[in-house]
Amino acid sequence: MAYTNTVLTRARARLRQDNERKRAEYEDHLGKAYALRPRLREIDRALRSTTARAAALLFQHDTDRTAELARLREENQKLQDERQWILDEAELPDGYLDDSPVCTLCSGTGYIGSRMCECLQELCRQEQKRELASLLPTGRERFDNFSMEVYPERFYPELGMSARTLMQKNLNYCKKYAMEFQPGARSLLFSGATGLGKTFLSACIARQVAEGGHSVVYATAGKLFSDYEAVKFERAEPESLRDYRDCDLLIIDDLGTEMTTEFVKAALYEIVNSRLLERKTTVISTNLNEQDLEERYGGQIASRLQGSYRVLYFLGDDIRRLRKIKQNEERTARV
Repeated sequence: MAYTNTVLTRARARLRQDNERKRAEYEDHLGKAYALRPRLREIDRALRSTTARAAALLFQHDTDRTAELARLREENQKLQDERQWILDEAELPDGYLDDSPVCTLCSGTGYIGSRMCECLQELCRQEQKRELASLLPTGRERFDNFSMEVYPERFYPELGMSARTLMQKNLNYCKKYAMEFQPGARSLLFSGATGLGKTFLSACIARQVAEGGHSVVYATAGKLFSDYEAVKFERAEPESLRDYRDCDLLIIDDLGTEMTTEFVKAALYEIVNSRLLERKTTVISTNLNEQDLEERYGGQIASRLQGSYRVLYFLGDDIRRLRKIKQNEERTARV
């Protein structure tokens, strides 16, 4: 799986720290064992000597090495037996002097050849979740927490269904989309008035896709364009935008709430167009309708969003307003 540069850097740092911690623990245990049984230090020194002598013999082609190698193997085995007897007699715990790396598959490097080892993959998954947890709005962003009760059941003739039915269809689609997500999946545009669950549902997708081991970057439109402006005015390095370009899934929340300038239009076009060309998936939520998008960002951007993205329309009453009314009613009832 691909991970953003930020996540991968943090995961590698954690693996390095784990290796350093394991090595420090071994050195500490070894020092205590030597203090407890000084003969262990002598044995370890002798073992290193016999190993070095055996290695040197392998490069001597003009002598008969068989007898000497056999003698060194016998000497080495006696030393190991004595070492184990001392450890048993000292009643040190099993593995007390284990000096193996944190992962024996990759020797603690994080890679088996060019392939990322499972140990580093797991650290990347953990860092991906931690990264999202700091960005997502509430921490409750799970599909099971998306309530249908707040959407009205009144019938809309022009839709041929109620708002609740429409939103149930949206929920079912997004849940399946996130569960089956693969890089290159079709991009989505969430369109509807404020307070209808667009942010919550996009965050649910982010969490589920990340748990599936894919790289996800979640940002408000304001944060995204602020980062692009920082690079433009040389307040940040171009490398800081790498995660936006490379991630498997980029989620842009609240498009249209930012101050729209010519620079913002150009940046949005570059993001939308480049990710479409590179078959990278983007999910955008906005309070703007089709006409608003065209008026604010221009026909090129609007046509790409409406033509290349799957548009999900959100309909109903303002959920935040309804919840506030309900909370007020509950407080009044307790008085």
